[in-house]
Order: sequence, then structure tokens, then C-alpha cells
Amino acid sequence: MSGMTLTDKERAVLDLERSWWVGADAPVTKGEAIAALGLSRAQYYSLRDSAVERPEAEAYDPLVVRRVRRDKAARRRARFEGRQTGDPRR
Repeated sequence: MSGMTLTDKERAVLDLERSWWVGADAPVTKGEAIAALGLSRAQYYSLRDSAVERPEAEAYDPLVVRRVRRDKAARRRARFEGRQTGDPRR
């Protein structure tokens, strides 16, 4: 997929990641904004996670892409470390 341009949906997902939370009086929740894109939450996060791995996405919005990558890595690390420490909830 590398070397191709971002799709309209991918750009919309990155735009939503950049702006959905701006302002305490935002007119919609993130879930409502995702639904407005015609995606389920699973489809949204799958599309977002695959898009941020592409160089075109980083060129389109480097701050959002780096933040999403950093957040994904932190969640992955927390899951791994939770299993390693013998956390009974896991």
C-alpha cells in the first residue's frame, strides 16, 4: 500500500483524530463522529491503525500520526508488562 495516496476515509480518520476533542463544548462525542463517517468503532480503529503506519499519513499530519503511534506503543507496553508482573486480572 505504500506509495499510494491516502483515501478520503483515511484522511477523515486522521482529521478526526486531530480535532474531535477540541473544545469542552464539542457538538458530538468521538463515537458519534465515528458513526458519522459510516464506520463501526472496530472499523475506525483498524483503519486508523493501518493508516498511521504509512509514510503518506505522516506527511499528511505528522503530529497526529506520531501521537497515535506513541499511544499504541504505550498501550502495548502496558498489556505486556501487566502479564509479566503476574497481574491476577490478566
